[in-house]
Amino acid sequence: MSRLAISDLDQMARFLIGTIPVIGHVTPAIPIARQLIQQGHEVCWYTGKAFQAKVEATGATYLPMCQANDYSDPANVSEEIAAYRSQLSGLKQLQFDLKYAFIESAVGQLADLTEILKTFPADVILADSLFLGAAWLHEKGGPVWAQFGSTIFFAQSPDVPPVGLGWQPSSAWFSRWRNRVLNKLLQTFVFREVAVYAAETREKVGLSTPMPPVFDVVSPYLYLSNTVPSFEYPRRDLPPQFHFVGPARPVPSNQSPPEILTQLPTDRPIVHVTQGTASTNPEDLLVPTLQALAEEKVFVIATTGNRPIEDLALDPLPRNAHVEKFIPHAELLPHIDLMITNGGFNGVHSALARGIPLITAGKTEEKPEVCARVAWSGVGLNLKTQTPKPAQIRQAVQEILQNPQYRDRAKAMQAEIAQYDFVSRSVDLLEELARTQAPVVRS
Repeated sequence: MSRLAISDLDQMARFLIGTIPVIGHVTPAIPIARQLIQQGHEVCWYTGKAFQAKVEATGATYLPMCQANDYSDPANVSEEIAAYRSQLSGLKQLQFDLKYAFIESAVGQLADLTEILKTFPADVILADSLFLGAAWLHEKGGPVWAQFGSTIFFAQSPDVPPVGLGWQPSSAWFSRWRNRVLNKLLQTFVFREVAVYAAETREKVGLSTPMPPVFDVVSPYLYLSNTVPSFEYPRRDLPPQFHFVGPARPVPSNQSPPEILTQLPTDRPIVHVTQGTASTNPEDLLVPTLQALAEEKVFVIATTGNRPIEDLALDPLPRNAHVEKFIPHAELLPHIDLMITNGGFNGVHSALARGIPLITAGKTEEKPEVCARVAWSGVGLNLKTQTPKPAQIRQAVQEILQNPQYRDRAKAMQAEIAQYDFVSRSVDLLEELARTQAPVVRS
C-alpha cells in the first residue's frame, strides 16, 4: 500500500516511529505503538539498540540505528566527549547537546530513514520532539510526520521566557517585549554557534534552506503534548496542530515489587527521592536528602537509577531510609506522600498523576524548565539548584508537609490528568493524520 491510499480508519496504515536513544524519549511512545498495533496498523520503530527488547515487546518491528550515533550504548560515546560534556552545565551543556546529540545525529537519522522507506513506505512518521531526522526527511519529500512531546513545549513565543533560563512567565506589561528581546539575544549570541553548525550540517545533506532553532522545529501536521494545560505556560500563539493529550501513565511491570513496599510504616509520611536514570551522581540529591531527613519523622525510599547502592557511600544508612537501585513507579508511587526529584519530565508527571506534591532540584538538560513549571503550577517547590544543601531540603520537606496547598494543587492536577486518555487520544489523532495527510487542527 502506498502513501495517500488510506480512505477510512478501517484500513491498515504504516507508522514509522523514530526516537533518540534515551529512555525518557522512548518510554512515552511505548503505549502508542502497542495500541496502533492492536488496532491493526503496521508499526516499525527506529531507535537505539538498548531499547530493542522494549520495542519488540509492543509488537513493533525494531529497526537499528546504522548510520546515526546510537548513544544508548556508552561504548559508542568516546571518553573524551563524555568527559568534556560532564564539565559543562546550564546553557553551555545545552549548546553542546544541541550540536552533537541532536543536529549531528540527524544526519545519520536521515540516511537510515531514507533506506528504511525503500522497504517500508510509511504513511506517517512519529518522532519525539528532539528527533530532527523526521523533519529533515519531510523536507526532502518524505512522509508527513507527527511529534510527541517527550518534554515541555520549547518553541519560542513572546508569552514565555526563553528556553534554558528556568524563568516563569510574568504578567508585567513589559514581559512580552522582554521575552522577544531575550529570545533575539539568545539566538544572536548564545546560540549563534549552534545555528551556524546547523546550517553547515544541513548543507552537507542537501538542505540549504535555513533551519529554525532546534526547539522551534515543530511538525506542521500534528504535535502531541504529553501534559495538561495547567502544567504548561499559557500561550496566545499556540499552533493549531498542537494537542494536549495528557501524560503517559506508569504501566505495572512483571517484576515482583520489593519487600519494603509491604513493610512501610503507617505513622509517618513516605518520601521518595530519585534522580532518574540520566544524571545519577548520588552526591547531587540522594545523599543530601538522606542526610537532611535522617532525624525527621518520615520514611525515605531512595532509588539510584540503577547505580550501585554502594555509590552512596553512607555507612550506615539512616534508620528511617531504604535504598533500591530501581522500583517501577507503578508499584512505588501509590505508597508515596512526597517526591523529591531532579525534575525529569516523565517522573514529575508520574507523581502528578497520583496527586503527589514535589520538591525539585535540577539544572541539567531541560530540567530547569520542568522545575520552574512545578513551582509555577503550585504543585511543589523548586530549589533552583542541582546540588541542594541538607538544610534546604529539610526546610522544603517541612513546608510541603505542613502546608496543604501543595497537596491540594497536586490533587487538582491529578483530576485534570484523569480527564485525558493519553493513548486513545494520541492514536485517534495519528489515525486522522494517516487518513487525511493534512494538518490535524484543534476544534
